[in-house]
Amino acid sequence: MIKITYYGHSSFLLEIGDKRIVFDPFFRSNPKASHIDINEIRPDYVLVSHGHNDHVEDVEFLVNSTDAVLVSNFEIVNWFAEKGVKNHHSMNHGGSKVFDFGKVKYVNAIHSSTLPDGTSGGNPGGFVIKSEKGCFYFAGDTALSYDMKLIKEEFDLDFAFLPIGDNYTMGMEDAIKAADFVGTDKIIGMHYNTFPDIEIDLENAKKVALQAGKELILINIGETITL
Repeated sequence: MIKITYYGHSSFLLEIGDKRIVFDPFFRSNPKASHIDINEIRPDYVLVSHGHNDHVEDVEFLVNSTDAVLVSNFEIVNWFAEKGVKNHHSMNHGGSKVFDFGKVKYVNAIHSSTLPDGTSGGNPGGFVIKSEKGCFYFAGDTALSYDMKLIKEEFDLDFAFLPIGDNYTMGMEDAIKAADFVGTDKIIGMHYNTFPDIEIDLENAKKVALQAGKELILINIGETITL
């Protein structure tokens, strides 16, 4: 089983065994996460899907204050290394790396990726993580893609983190298709209701998921669940 804590937008803490992994940290400029104390998170790893500020804002603070390891693509890792981040591991699309919490594969995403100062963040991606405690897909910001079918061919997923806010990413209908493509019935929704452009009708999203035979899991900010 894996413990999952939601911090709003696309930011999560996953506890896999005794390791703590944060995805796409965005706390201090997210008004809906203002009650979260970033000093208490203490990750061992920080995984970043792409370079937009609403996914990287708190990377430098978390890594430098905890000695966590930043894991992302080559361009993002190098950008943070130039800013003084010392602990890091770069990856690129299709590559896998075994860490002490499990095996990580960096997979395709369809989106843009510009770092806060305008530098290119390389190509955006997502992560598939396979561990003794479970196997899951963190899609990052992405459109629906037939590439997702390759995940189903290689992995037996327990659940998937999928964006559902539409406008900048998939909406709920495409997230349903993505869940089918990757081979899971459990969707953890992310990247919704943070800003006006991605506000959605949550009751309708739940209805769409239910009609498709999917479980849409919407975690309250600051809440922890176990899957």
